[in-house]
Amino acid sequence: MPESSVTLAWPGKARLFVDDEATPRASPPEVAHTRCGRGLYLFGDNARALSELARTHAGRIALAYLDPPFLTNRVHDAVTRSRGAGGKIVRASRAAFDDRWEDRGAFLASLGRRIALARELLAPHGSLVVHVDPKTSHYVKVLMDEIFGEDCFASEIIWRYRRWPAKTANYQRVHDVLLRYRKDPAARPRWNQAYEPLAASTLATWGTKKQNAVFDGGRRARSSSLATESLGVPMGDVWEIGVLAPVSRERTGYPSQKPEALLSRLIETLSDPGDLVLDPYAGSGTTLAAAARLGRGFVGIDQSEVARDTTRARLAAMGLALEAREAPAKSA
Repeated sequence: MPESSVTLAWPGKARLFVDDEATPRASPPEVAHTRCGRGLYLFGDNARALSELARTHAGRIALAYLDPPFLTNRVHDAVTRSRGAGGKIVRASRAAFDDRWEDRGAFLASLGRRIALARELLAPHGSLVVHVDPKTSHYVKVLMDEIFGEDCFASEIIWRYRRWPAKTANYQRVHDVLLRYRKDPAARPRWNQAYEPLAASTLATWGTKKQNAVFDGGRRARSSSLATESLGVPMGDVWEIGVLAPVSRERTGYPSQKPEALLSRLIETLSDPGDLVLDPYAGSGTTLAAAARLGRGFVGIDQSEVARDTTRARLAAMGLALEAREAPAKSA
């Protein structure tokens, strides 16, 4: 593993990077693929599945997105709604995933093992993004520095959203943290520049045309407008994207579902059409659905039956039915 000047320490951490721990003892995953051959889904323990994928997919992943449990220490339920007699809304719940841990060290060991395994699947130009909350982001940042090397850190993205306020003697928590690392900082990364709209003050002064800045002695002396239209402001690392509303047609009922707009932005900027996108905590299948819509191949993994059933239905509605296969598809 790359060297890092600062590391975390906890009882049992040494086992995280021991070679014989890289092949978990869990049963081999069940494998399904889309008929077109561009989508692959593995049902089972994601550490074992990632180890299996090392035989067929090492160096082939352009973007790995990990949205692990958030160390909430509770079981999360999926909620489905239907109309009963008389049109009354009937709600049914089913345990989706268990987010209970012995301690923070156990959580970090589990996540770190999977980050290390996913890293080995990345192409040299690839990126790995871990989605966490502010309670754990600083621990995960130091852990990823150790796994990747500090020079592989690329960006910390703040996903800011609005939600129903909570009663608390504190500032409202309205953001998540996405940590992006590159596989090889010497390789040219996959990067497609995204833009934000121009500020109102800029539009009022310069309109929608590109600005031409003239510098004198290193200082900006004056500016003028060009004839070409401006694409906007290069995308920053604070993203304002709304969470899914309770009545959103996109909502599946899965408890940790993220909006497709969030994943689409990551996929569009960090991969090209035809690339492979990996999600080892596939959940409701948002990453897989967004990747398919954007012309990317996908590899999804989850051990929750609710996640599998939700993803299968979601992909089928897109015309991407999953079919059983005995081993990971080499063509995916």
